[in-house]
This record gives sequence, C-alpha cells and structure tokens, in this order.
Amino acid sequence: MSDDIAIQVRNLGKKYYLGGPQEKYQTIRDTLATQAKIPLTWFKGRKNSQSKSEFWALRDVSFDVLQGEVIGIIGRNGAGKSTLLKILSQITTPTEGEIDIYGRVGSLLEVGTGFHPELTGRENIFLSGSILGMRKREIDDKFDEIVKFAEIETFLDTPVKRYSSGMYVRLAFAVAAHMDTENLLVDEVLAVGDAAFQKKCIGKMGDVASKEGRTVLFVSHNMVAVQQLCSRGIVLNQGNMEFAGGAGEAINHYIQGIDLVRKNNLIDRSDRKGSQWLKFYKVSFLDGSGREINQVLSGQDIVVRLHYYSNKILSNANVMISFNVRSPSGYLLTNLNSVDCGRSFLDIYPDGYFSCTWQNFNLRSGTYDCNIFCTVNGEIVDWLQSAFTIDVEDGDFYGSGKIIGREQGDVLISYDWASHKSD
Repeated sequence: MSDDIAIQVRNLGKKYYLGGPQEKYQTIRDTLATQAKIPLTWFKGRKNSQSKSEFWALRDVSFDVLQGEVIGIIGRNGAGKSTLLKILSQITTPTEGEIDIYGRVGSLLEVGTGFHPELTGRENIFLSGSILGMRKREIDDKFDEIVKFAEIETFLDTPVKRYSSGMYVRLAFAVAAHMDTENLLVDEVLAVGDAAFQKKCIGKMGDVASKEGRTVLFVSHNMVAVQQLCSRGIVLNQGNMEFAGGAGEAINHYIQGIDLVRKNNLIDRSDRKGSQWLKFYKVSFLDGSGREINQVLSGQDIVVRLHYYSNKILSNANVMISFNVRSPSGYLLTNLNSVDCGRSFLDIYPDGYFSCTWQNFNLRSGTYDCNIFCTVNGEIVDWLQSAFTIDVEDGDFYGSGKIIGREQGDVLISYDWASHKSD
C-alpha cells in the first residue's frame, strides 16, 4: 500500500431492512431473557415471523483517496452518498467491506450540529467544536478566525435563538470549516445561505484543499462547485459505484445518465384547443449530430422535433408552427416561430414531424415550460399549453473547458472581447 493513501475503501456495503419489527435497545435483563428463549426457536417455524425486505444503500464500493486530494461524490438523491460519508465518519457501521483512514476525520454532514438555542454564539462555538471533535486548545486557536468568518462579532454574546437563519448558518459552517483535521468529509453544506455566503464557503473549501493540503470528500449537487474544487469524481447510482475518474468526466457521466427532458404523452391530452385534425403526440430532442438525447446542456446545439398525426394530407398549404419557452415563474423567455425566421411549410403528412434547430442553447440550469401552437391556412389545428418541459443542466457554454458559473445570469449571450491600441 502506498504511503500517500489517506482513505482506502474496499468492497463496502451497507444493508438496511424495510418493514418488519424494528430493533430496539435492550436492558441486560431483556438480553438475558432473549438468550434464554433461543433454544425454543428450534421448535418453532417461521410462520409468525414478520418478513423484512433487504435494501442495500451501498454495495461493493471500492476506491482510494490520496493525501491532499479533493474527491467529488455525486449522484441522484438516494444514490448512497450520505450513507458513504456516515460510514467514513463512523456514525454508522458497514454491513460488509473494510475502510482504512489515516489521520483524524472531520465531518460537515449537517450544519448546526450541537448548537443549543439558549446558549450564546461564543458558548456554541465551544460546544459544537467539541462535538465535532476539536480539542479546547484548537478551538481557542481558531476562535478569532471562526468569529471573523461568521461575521457575528456584534452578536457573539447573544443567544443563538435570537439569530437570523443566515447568522445561524454562517456560524455553524464557520465552526465546522475550521476543524484542524487531516481528512474532511463535506455533505451538501454549501447549499445553504445566500449567494454571497455560498461563494465565501466555496472559497474556504478551496483553501482547505489547496493551501492547507487536507484530503476532502465533497458531496454536492452543485456541479459548478464540484468542478471548481475537485480533481477527481465518483458517481454513485443506487448504491453502486458507477464511475470514477476526472471531475469533468464524472460530471459528464452523471449528467448523461439523467432523464432531464420530460416527454409527455400528448395524444391523450384532452385540454388541447383547435380543430385537432392534426395532433401532436410526442416531442423528441437530438444533439447537433442527429443523435437522440435525454438531456439538454447549455451551450450545445439541439434539435427539437414535434411529432404529429394528421387526418388530412395536404400540399401547397400555409403552415405556421411554434413553441414558446417560459421560466418557472411563467415569464415568456422566447417564442420560436417558423414565420418569424422566414420558414414556410407546405406539406402535411399522415405521420410527420416539424424540427427546430436551437444552436448554442443559451438557457441556464432550470426547468422551462413549453407550449405548442400550429395553424394551417390560418386555421388553428392544435394548441397545447404546457405541452412539455425541459430541465436544463449547466454546460460549457463558452467552450472554455469549464462549466459556467452562477454569476453569468439566467440567459447566456455569445460574445467576444478584443484589445486595441487607440489611434
């Protein structure tokens, strides 16, 4: 084994039981009574036993983490990410497998662990720090840094029950982030607080990794933060380790596996308007090379296909087709209308589709609601509100090799800069 290894995980598994009687803590008398009854179970069947189904939160997970590495653990909700960190933190025990950790472990699994509402901010720094594994001398040494980071100097001797939620979160993160341990386990704590605080937290995590040289396992759904902080990534899916590699490769693998384009069964919709001799029944998405995709990334070229059935076959018709895109709050972002871009369609087939090419997809991550509208020779034939939605993930919009940051805003613009000498 290399001397540079900080964390080693081999064939790790964690099993839970769903349903059936729950385990409970027993007194010594209960334990002795249970042991006395064991011989009787040989004469009883299992007819009265309540069945319990097995659920593996983790199964056969193996990886190594080198000293000073920052590893991103990503995956959907329920993939086993938090369970993995709880095992590494020794909060829960594994069902199978082995873990070896070299050096002390600090855990940021839940911001605010150990805070008492009746105690002051000063008192809670020492209480929470002790619960998180810090010695009193370490807390004394870090005290001023914690207070400065949390920005609560004025309210240091005020009970935290009178803190705003932002003050509470800032103090909790500050305590946990200043633990002086060789290994740090971070579970989605950067999802709290306002934008400025989250940026400050990411900066602190970067310092922990790059300047202090500590080993970090970082669980997050924020792909921008993962790319900024991590050198490698591990993708978990339903308890299994699905992928391990560079952070960018892991993010791409994770995104490719998400069914982000939700396609409704449009043919069964009864709330459509129009004469309906032409009906849209499906929406499909393709990338720039014509391959059908199940996700959309900002910055990529996509093709939207609107598939229809028709009771009529027409030629030399005047067809107008459009779909508009609205923000989650219902604000109209854009309307992709065939007439506005100078396209005129003449033919209607029994089974066909209209396609719209959207180059350099310029919307940020989020869910967007889309309506479909179609007229033939001025007659509204099909009009569907909320026909489909597009869930967008941030991508490499500017081709810089990095996922765009949140500071870019919600709508992205292709632009360029140049430097010139004045005449």
